[in-house]
Amino acid sequence: MVLRNAHYGSLLDVAQRLHAKEISPVELTAHMLKRISAKDKRLKSYATVTAELAMKQAKKAETEILRGRTKGPLHGVPIAVKDLCYTKGIATAAGMAIHKTFKPKFDATVVKRFADAGAVLLGKLQMTEGAFADHHPDIAPPVNPWHGDHWSGASSSGSGVATAAGLCFASLGSDTGGSIRFPSAANGLSGLKPTWGRVSRHGVFDLAPTLDHVGPMCRTAADTGAVLGVIAGADPNDPTASVAPVPNYLAGLERGLNGLRIGVDPEYNRRGVDDTMTNAVKSAMSVLRAMGADVREVTFPNTDQVVNEWSAHCGVETAYAHRDTYPKHKDRYGDALSGLIDLGHSLSATEYQEILLHRHDFCGNVRALFEDIDILVIPAQSTASPTLEQMATLGEDPDALFSLLRFTAPFDLTGSPALTMPAGFTKAGLPVAIQFVGRHFEEDILVRAGHAYQRETDWHQQHPAI
Repeated sequence: MVLRNAHYGSLLDVAQRLHAKEISPVELTAHMLKRISAKDKRLKSYATVTAELAMKQAKKAETEILRGRTKGPLHGVPIAVKDLCYTKGIATAAGMAIHKTFKPKFDATVVKRFADAGAVLLGKLQMTEGAFADHHPDIAPPVNPWHGDHWSGASSSGSGVATAAGLCFASLGSDTGGSIRFPSAANGLSGLKPTWGRVSRHGVFDLAPTLDHVGPMCRTAADTGAVLGVIAGADPNDPTASVAPVPNYLAGLERGLNGLRIGVDPEYNRRGVDDTMTNAVKSAMSVLRAMGADVREVTFPNTDQVVNEWSAHCGVETAYAHRDTYPKHKDRYGDALSGLIDLGHSLSATEYQEILLHRHDFCGNVRALFEDIDILVIPAQSTASPTLEQMATLGEDPDALFSLLRFTAPFDLTGSPALTMPAGFTKAGLPVAIQFVGRHFEEDILVRAGHAYQRETDWHQQHPAI
């Protein structure tokens, strides 16, 4: 059974080989654990490796597959989850010193659904403190596998690094201001932020509950659909999880762009955006037009106000989420998360109400825009592959923070689904990404369109040399 370079296969390709009995779940899992041991000393993507559990799950999956009892596309596939997802009896720290020894008494719904689908859990992935901007001072940040001097994304940094480096076949991230999409862009992945409520948040540490989304980070758009199909759906333990039926996200892949209306706002995509990112979007639009897409110019609602207010909005919700430990244990918090909570505490009720009203107006305007289009194409971020040096000064420049959030935070506020995909490389060889944004609960359309785009391009097939 040939496993050399199997770690860079797509989830669906590897699943096909597993279920055809060409490769063994046990041997594949052992291969992945060996690779993590060899490569992650430098990359630091894992907070905890669950080797014993992984091998136990792999043996169970192998027995089931050999008996012809295949459960679905994740059966026997080694995956990992961000370390804010509860795992029974396994440390779940959420990137925080204060939770370093916390071992939950139950699995998060998403973790349980992975187990029920026969997936193999390799471990918990490192993240920023409390899922906000910076890693806790006691934690070494994960290293971008394409180039160690460049940002690995926040806050699902470990998820991005591990998946890109071939240390798992898929991972879960969370997105409150861009934290599935930033690390997907930085590491050359396909990352899907689902509609808010599409995936249960039961057993997932809160940053800002009405902004938090849990979703897949994978190598292809189709892979994200396979993962979302497992983790999505109603949950009696989370009343905010939608009861809307979960479609088969892989069923319509071969339909391509047929009948889809694709919107683009040249001014929104250009203002404050660097040339590399601008050219990547233009190139992607050329590919889509050549595929016969019905491309329409639109005017996207102005985002300035809601983006500028995102930090305060997030801060209020974060202050509530941390009410049991902050300010009581403020000395154990890093500066970034502490500052966000203090900002939340500083707002008056009327100031927060004004922010909420602005959010509702913006959501209505975006909803109206999607009456005329099915997909909006935008950059993943304003600056392609920022360096660690650039990111270190982010907190000192309000304009830089605004620029970073302007293509991501608006869709956390609206709860809209968004798919990030590789769309090129910088001159230095770092990944560049675009986003497809859609209507609520139409992730199937995003996955279908993303798959069509990736059949015409090969950016997603490139891997870092590590």
